Amino acid sequence: MVDAHPFDRAIALEPLTPVAAGGALRLRGATSPDYANMVGPYGGITVAQALQAIMLHPDRLGEPIAFTGNFAAAMADGPFVAEARPARTNRSTQHWVVTLLQSDASGNEAAVFTATAVTALRRQTWGAAETLMPAAPSAEELPRVQVPPRPVWFSRYDMRWLAGAIPREWDGAERADSQTRLWVRDDPPRSLDFPSLAALCDVFYPRAWLRRARLAPAGTVSLTVYFHADGAALAASGNGYVMAQARGQRFFHGYFDQSGQVWSAGGELLATTHQVVYYRE
Repeated sequence: MVDAHPFDRAIALEPLTPVAAGGALRLRGATSPDYANMVGPYGGITVAQALQAIMLHPDRLGEPIAFTGNFAAAMADGPFVAEARPARTNRSTQHWVVTLLQSDASGNEAAVFTATAVTALRRQTWGAAETLMPAAPSAEELPRVQVPPRPVWFSRYDMRWLAGAIPREWDGAERADSQTRLWVRDDPPRSLDFPSLAALCDVFYPRAWLRRARLAPAGTVSLTVYFHADGAALAASGNGYVMAQARGQRFFHGYFDQSGQVWSAGGELLATTHQVVYYRE
């Protein structure tokens, strides 16, 4: 894995034991310094690691349709165990439970991240999109965001703001909304797949920071991704930019939620996402 892309190194998982048919697959992984956050790893890479555990399961049916991950505890830098188990398999859908575990102070395995997911066999049907990509200059017409040395994960993405950039001054000047829109892709460029698309759904900095121009503690509690493209559509996107957009909906008593969308450069809606974030004054 020395010459592999940083993302592929980060989501690399090694099976620990053979898996019985329909049983849980246990894999060994580790946090990646390439995706370090201010504390622990970037949440998007944790989501991608959990989804990758499903992608590697020999009994997986179809492709991801939905994924919900819950950040149960702060993940420590170092090794973890990923456990992916099909909870139920139907004719065309499969339901999953995933847990990431690390050793606690007593040396026992404890959950730091839990998730549920659905994979499915898609069939050819009528289709339409109602959430359309906003008109915007191309990524190549915009300057790349100059990222600070920390958090490290920022440097793993080539970001080009269209609206709602990180405030230049933390002056407490409240905005009317918290919408951000940007072109973004992996750096170095990497062909899009389900784990990398899931990670991109967490590329937005906390909406409370933009709304209030205050740099306050915040962190994702729960994140959901709905996939609206199949593997062929993701492959067709190649390693180009995608447009990502997010906006908060309500900030209330220490928690806010945000909804987001990710489109291919050609305007195809690839994923929608929703998350709940805690924040402090």
